[in-house]
Amino acid sequence: MALTPSNMLPLGTIAPNFNLVDTKDNETKSLTQLKGNKGTLVMFICNHCPFVIHVNAALVKLANDYKTKGVNCIAISSNDVENYPQDSPDKMKIHAEENHYPFPYLYDETQEVAKAYDAACTPDFFLFDENLELVYAGQLDGSRPGNDIPVTGKDLRAAMDALLNNETINPNQKPSMGCNIKWK
Repeated sequence: MALTPSNMLPLGTIAPNFNLVDTKDNETKSLTQLKGNKGTLVMFICNHCPFVIHVNAALVKLANDYKTKGVNCIAISSNDVENYPQDSPDKMKIHAEENHYPFPYLYDETQEVAKAYDAACTPDFFLFDENLELVYAGQLDGSRPGNDIPVTGKDLRAAMDALLNNETINPNQKPSMGCNIKWK
């Protein structure tokens, strides 16, 4: 596992559109179909990464807490499944069911979506406003496997709350950290 920080996509960037298969129901879905009325969180995750496993329960809670407020969450896995078969679409479906993902879990087979978002690690978070302009690209919180900091989601939740309250989101955002995306 290579500890990799996220790339800090410039704030104000418009979310790149996509059409990807949702492994939960095998239907192709687009960003415009899935976006929230007040905000959209695009998360790059995967099944096997210990950093994602560490925060899975917090991601489910966060998605459930904010979907009723108009912020939709979307998860995407872009890993090379030939070399990392545990991240294959059939295993993504099982993983989503076992973890009770309340959000779509999309498969980026070509890795073009990860490249368009400049995603670098899992987990990697991109929060967009109602106009799909990037307002936050940073960490969930300071917790990492083994550092004894509780998983709270405080950094991402603060950004989501500020977005919902029409408040300024702190532009000093700490990058997420995790395993590198497994490029082909």
